Amino acid sequence: MSKSLVIVESPTKVKSVSKYLGTEYKVVASVGHIRSLKDVEIDNEFNPIYKQSEDEIQRIEGIRKAAKDCHRIYLAPDPDREGEAIAWHLFELLKDINNEENFYRVTYNQITRDAIISAFNDPKRINMFMVNAQRARQSLDLLVGFKGSLL
Repeated sequence: MSKSLVIVESPTKVKSVSKYLGTEYKVVASVGHIRSLKDVEIDNEFNPIYKQSEDEIQRIEGIRKAAKDCHRIYLAPDPDREGEAIAWHLFELLKDINNEENFYRVTYNQITRDAIISAFNDPKRINMFMVNAQRARQSLDLLVGFKGSLL
């Protein structure tokens, strides 16, 4: 367990982020969302039910394999509400591999050496306010938005 794992959202960022962080970091991409909202249990406090496609299952298996050899896991999807939710989903699907205190959330607004290094020098935790905002919006889209748009 010598390297740290970094999970970015986009495969195009892997090479640049790897270059800036160096060989102590293994960088992989989630390729966007790794779980999809299937349903919302209205009678159970609006509990969201998630599913994974075959492609998403394969991607998460690759990420889980990479995570097994790493002592720290940096969740680095985009710094927006969707990216925060992706980070949370990744954490939920990986937390059995490593201790919760070994997961970090890093965000940056540009792919430059200074921005990447600065983000990794000041890692955070997942912002559950942003995650819950994304989950609420997605649930409302499923329950109301999609049905209303069919009219």
